[in-house]
Amino acid sequence: MTSEITLFVNPTAGRGRGAHAAQPAASALRAAGFSVRTVLGENAEDALTRARAAVADGTGALVAVGGDGMANLALQAVAGTRTPLGLVAVGTGNDFARALGLPVRVPAAAGRRIAEALKGGDLRDIDLGRAEGRWFGTVLASGFDSRVNDRGNRMRWPTGRFKYDLAMIAELAAFKPFPYRIRLDDGEVREIEATLVAVGNGSSYGGGMRICPGADLTDGLFDITVVGDCSRATLLRVFPSVYRGTHVDHAKVTVHRAAKVEIRAAGITGYADGEPLGPLPLTARCVPGAVRVAGL
Repeated sequence: MTSEITLFVNPTAGRGRGAHAAQPAASALRAAGFSVRTVLGENAEDALTRARAAVADGTGALVAVGGDGMANLALQAVAGTRTPLGLVAVGTGNDFARALGLPVRVPAAAGRRIAEALKGGDLRDIDLGRAEGRWFGTVLASGFDSRVNDRGNRMRWPTGRFKYDLAMIAELAAFKPFPYRIRLDDGEVREIEATLVAVGNGSSYGGGMRICPGADLTDGLFDITVVGDCSRATLLRVFPSVYRGTHVDHAKVTVHRAAKVEIRAAGITGYADGEPLGPLPLTARCVPGAVRVAGL
């Protein structure tokens, strides 16, 4: 393995924490004997082009510094290669790092963990989801949750997570279940009324909402959580339990496991790792061992 490591940095992650986190992470890697170069990019497309070039040139690892959005972008560069991925999680949600049991918002510790793993060969292959030509590590969301994302993304004010709280209130006012058509693996098409369908490679999204609490990053299967045709009042009662993962015990919630899932519903956008994939229908596949991660 080459001793050169590439830091893939989002300077705006976590309201500026990304820029501040790069330095202690780089210092920890250099202290372990690695040379470090940094990739920023003028925008996401340019950053990804630069990251892919670093991987093609044989970098020893690609270390994403930022939140789930930056981790998702890094996956597009390293998935399907043998280049290890490191995560210095300093974003708002950090759900991918949490699923992997990695340090969150402690960049020096994350840098040391990555350095120790690379020097000791402590690398692990994990599964990824793939939909619409993009890789994802945590959850593909569709339904009420993605409608909240749509509305929040359109809002110019307020900034930060508070706007998504307001977006949720607005969506609740117009809430009603959606007609879905779902096919698991190559089984029969199921027609259901549902509040949301979440396809989990990892267990959580939205900064700790454990929508697919039983998801395993190494079993070759998605956990698909279907919240059925509940009322507004039931949704409000069940919602807080998502942070504990106990919502799956509710009568209106079912969990399925499959390696492939096809989802159809009109007027619904799919989001994976918090990033928009596009309107349904979507087909997602779980790809075993698609990325090698350092520091687990």
